[in-house]
Amino acid sequence: MKRRLDFALALAVSAALAGCSLAPTYKVPEAPVADHYKEPAQQQGPWVPAQPSDQLPRDGWWKVYGDPQLDDLQQRLLAHNADLEAALAHFEQSQAFYRQTRADLFPQVGVAGNGQRDRESDTKPLRGATSPAWYNSFTAVGEVDYEVDLWGRVRNAVTASKDQAIASAADLASAQLSLQAQLADSYVVLRGLDQQLDLLRQSTDAFAKALQLTQTLHQGGIVSGLDVARAQTQLSTVKSQYSQTQAQRALVEHAIAVLVGETPSTFSIQPETKAIPLPAVPASVPSTLLQRRPDIAAAERRTAAANAEIGVARAAYFPSLGLSVQGGYQSDVYGSLLSTPNRIWAFGPNILMDIFDGGRRKAQVAAAKAATEEAGAKYRSVVLNAFAQVEDNLAQIDRLSAALVDQKDAADAAQHSLDLAMDRYKQGAVGYLDVVQAQTTALDAQRSLLGLDTQQLRSSVQLIRALGGGWSTDALADAWKKKPETK
Repeated sequence: MKRRLDFALALAVSAALAGCSLAPTYKVPEAPVADHYKEPAQQQGPWVPAQPSDQLPRDGWWKVYGDPQLDDLQQRLLAHNADLEAALAHFEQSQAFYRQTRADLFPQVGVAGNGQRDRESDTKPLRGATSPAWYNSFTAVGEVDYEVDLWGRVRNAVTASKDQAIASAADLASAQLSLQAQLADSYVVLRGLDQQLDLLRQSTDAFAKALQLTQTLHQGGIVSGLDVARAQTQLSTVKSQYSQTQAQRALVEHAIAVLVGETPSTFSIQPETKAIPLPAVPASVPSTLLQRRPDIAAAERRTAAANAEIGVARAAYFPSLGLSVQGGYQSDVYGSLLSTPNRIWAFGPNILMDIFDGGRRKAQVAAAKAATEEAGAKYRSVVLNAFAQVEDNLAQIDRLSAALVDQKDAADAAQHSLDLAMDRYKQGAVGYLDVVQAQTTALDAQRSLLGLDTQQLRSSVQLIRALGGGWSTDALADAWKKKPETK
């Protein structure tokens, strides 16, 4: 009876000690967070202060651009992008590592069997006179081993592994957001180049007509051959610009092919000159960015994991307690192996503790603390860079809105100048040099206008990316438990 009480008391003490944890109480690293973004939202601006229910859609933030082909390309990216598949595989590895670490929380059960024919040495020390030289040995045994987690080493290791797995889930979301933004950006550039090509095509037709006019006037002796040469130069220049722009478009199209998991040799996107409307992007206060950016969530979870590793390192200062139970049968006769007289069993604890290690454990604790400080500093850096990216794109979009208004006025004025120059040239009031200058100015102004429009759209894509797309930490705790859905 006393033995049972002693055994029960030992188990109770072990269970109480198993509740200990040597990891410091975790606190999210502090980072400076402003009350509002610096860059103002203009009444006509492309971004607006978000209301509580005003968030980008989680199932496809790119749909705010209202382009069905972009939506189709995004779905193909989710289904076939090689980099996204690699990120998913890395995430699944982290899940497996977590399950592997978590297995240490449970007893390890094993069975073994052995059958052999043995011969003892005739000169074996202390061999009995009646000991047989030849004998059989048959054994069937089961064993249960369990480490009593006295100081929280196992639980802190599991916590660190879980936090790393959750960070990996956030990494996957971050990689997906990055690839989606890259695709949207490339698509915007492609459509901008389509508009540039359409403008250059129209300019080529107009300059070809101007050349024909100068040739007709030259044949009539009204203008010199110099005007013909200038008109030919202008036409050849715009044709060269057209070919260069085609080359740029081909490179962008190839990049999109890789993003959607297809070979550029068989992939093509038909030109489309319809303008993509600039969407209104809801931007909340800066504090919400901490819950909207997957890279921030990943950095925070890695800081928590590093904090748990301090507990693992500290536990090495204290003894580890293991419990082992063995039971089975052993006999020299196979047929009667499982009979009662052949039973064997063993039960007992084992304790292990390092007395002197030359400062190894102290160094491990110091390294774990330094790793936590490093992770915290990286977290703050990610947060600050996230705020900077949002402010950059807010400023870019806001300033480009004003620039577009001025550039539109400049393009209209340049076109008016070209019309006047051509009319006066037909009347013989000015030379063709004035027409060439007006043509160059008008074309440059129009291309600049298209370029600014594309640049502003690209900034809106980057703003959405900087705001985290439609992602949120609300479902992060569950995301690492299951395989992410791909379409």
